[in-house]
Amino acid sequence: MARATPNAIQEPFRRPDPDARCCEFLGCPDGGIYPAPQARDRLNDYYWFCLEHVRAYNAAWNYYAGMSEAEVEHHRRKDTVWQRPSWPFGGPSSKHERRIEDALRKEFTGVFDDGPRSCRPTKPRSEQEQALAVLDLDVGADAVQIKARYIKLVKQLHPDANGGNPEAEERLKTVNLAYTTLKNGSL
Repeated sequence: MARATPNAIQEPFRRPDPDARCCEFLGCPDGGIYPAPQARDRLNDYYWFCLEHVRAYNAAWNYYAGMSEAEVEHHRRKDTVWQRPSWPFGGPSSKHERRIEDALRKEFTGVFDDGPRSCRPTKPRSEQEQALAVLDLDVGADAVQIKARYIKLVKQLHPDANGGNPEAEERLKTVNLAYTTLKNGSL
């Protein structure tokens, strides 16, 4: 296959020579260098006008001329999605999809949250339970788990790691107090 020459590739994009084409307005002797579409259904077929006449043509040309209000509205709505098919956003569109979605919701309810509120204890009862709650540990945590959690929280909340954030400093004080309570009580 022979390669196209650069001139052959660029030819469709070149502006016509103004001397080669005359303005298509009746009686105009100027060069027609400005394209104007001939009709709504032939947007790639052009009339060629001079600047004065292309301005007049564009001012008078109505793309929607001859269309009913319903046709205009339909065309405008198709243009909002760039003449591509579209579907509504949102929930499932069929009964079958809704049933599947409902079944999945029932099956996975409570998986990603803390469960029903009635299952959660309202307040820890003893000082040790309160201290464990501050460290985000369950009641049965052993000394190794407590110390590991304490070290992790101290590294996170230390003022050097937080740029002197006062909330982090207050939380660090509570973590230190909780660790001291657990260390004195059970460790």
